[in-house]
Amino acid sequence: MSPINIATSAAANRAATATAAAAAAAPGSASGATAFKVDSPYVRYADGAIESDYMYDTTIVSRDAETGQLKAKPTKVHYQFQTKTNVGRVGLMLVGWGGNNGSTVTAAILANKQGISWETRKGTQEPNYFGSVMMASTVKLGVDENLRDVYVPFNEVVPMAHPNDVVIGGWDINSLNIGEAMRRAQVLPVDLQRRVYDELKTLKPLPSVYYPDFIAANQEERANNVLRGTKQEHLEQLRRDIREFKQTNGLNRVIVMWTANTERYADIIAGVNDTADNLLQAIANGHAEVSPSTLFAVASILEGAPFVNGSPQNTLVPGAIELAERERSFVGGDDFKSGQTKIKSVLAEFLVNAGIKPLAITSYNHLGNNDGRNLSAPAQFRSKEISKSSVVDDMVGANSILYKKGEHPDHTIVIKYVPSVGDSKRALDEYVSEIFMGGLNTISIYNTCEDSLLASPLIIDLFMMTELMTRVTYRVKSDADAAEPQWQPFHSVLSILSYMLKAPVVAPNTPVVNALAKQRMAMENIMRAFVGLPPNNEMLLEHKAFH
Repeated sequence: MSPINIATSAAANRAATATAAAAAAAPGSASGATAFKVDSPYVRYADGAIESDYMYDTTIVSRDAETGQLKAKPTKVHYQFQTKTNVGRVGLMLVGWGGNNGSTVTAAILANKQGISWETRKGTQEPNYFGSVMMASTVKLGVDENLRDVYVPFNEVVPMAHPNDVVIGGWDINSLNIGEAMRRAQVLPVDLQRRVYDELKTLKPLPSVYYPDFIAANQEERANNVLRGTKQEHLEQLRRDIREFKQTNGLNRVIVMWTANTERYADIIAGVNDTADNLLQAIANGHAEVSPSTLFAVASILEGAPFVNGSPQNTLVPGAIELAERERSFVGGDDFKSGQTKIKSVLAEFLVNAGIKPLAITSYNHLGNNDGRNLSAPAQFRSKEISKSSVVDDMVGANSILYKKGEHPDHTIVIKYVPSVGDSKRALDEYVSEIFMGGLNTISIYNTCEDSLLASPLIIDLFMMTELMTRVTYRVKSDADAAEPQWQPFHSVLSILSYMLKAPVVAPNTPVVNALAKQRMAMENIMRAFVGLPPNNEMLLEHKAFH
């Protein structure tokens, strides 16, 4: 078994409490590996980077002022992409490291990295990354000489970080070491827990930020590992934690991800969190509406560490987004999309695209883990209700035949806390739709799922995609350019992460896409563009037109 990275000097001890289980590269891991090389004059492999020339085809639609007729004009935009191929050494700091998701993903990565198998009633189980779209799914590369489809792993389209190579650390308001936190979570099989416990018990979370007003009162008993002082002092400490973690572990970059409890929504107040400067001043003043998650986001932005919000609250207030844009740092959110909402984003799209009109969508679930306990408080439930309720908006808005302006299906969401079911969440959904000639169709779904075993792979996917985007720059070419345009990063708000998130945060004044197939298609085709390949489509003209 490969060793855990342990700091040996006194100066490194504090950062070592946040150093985790995948510090050294695992045998057989493949950060930066790709499955193919592109043979094209528009793609260049040189100087540690892949550069591609890419013509982005889109359609600009206008309406004739006199006749009212729509006009569609095909348009091409010449992009150049540059993707650095050296992944380097990357860290992931989890806020809420000792929670169900944090302890589960840490144990799972350790098991995968070290090839730890365990015994079940059905025999020996090998570790895997099932549930991760990056690690356990494939994409169509093209067709071979016999016109048969060729598929490659999603994570080998462009050079990406491998989870086996990541260094994990983080914060938690509770002082339990990660081994004990894993036991408390009761998510993983007992034999696997036994095999990874000795290494995980050496990992201890850093003290975190705890403002009782933002999470349920029933979480107070866990809060024995919290930072003291003012909000400004908390901000400075979080920034030091990120810097020390990066320096102690010799990292090229660090990703910070919120996987802690759902907070209540923060009020958006003019002069407080509406602009970057106001938000920084509000932190300095200790304003009550600066939430712990927003404080972590600001600390990450100021340290140049991408930040992703995996919970439903409005962490990325306008001031945080403006600060990220100003600092050219990346942010993403909100809320891991693991089970019920993922199905909803598929089924609602199917119904609307089939010309069937959903009239009512009723969703109920109950669970017994600490997430469910926290969500039993009304303010925290409201955050979750908001993130779940918007998932069908863009699909409904796309079909003016079924829905008149302002019309929307009834959408009801209920979440209950039932301690005895633990992490095994029960989800029930009913879809009532209008069909041909005023008829009604009802679809009912009952889903039992291990909540943290669905959410933990999303942490891996979000980490991998976010890390990739730190190595990509682009420029737009035009015949009118007097000088070579400068390379620049993508927009600070990483909407490319939408596939993994319930309520995707997007750049100001840009559309939100919730349809799951569109989200995956966007992610896949943007990655293809990075290596100069055209977008995938299912026209299959090679099979439909005779040559």
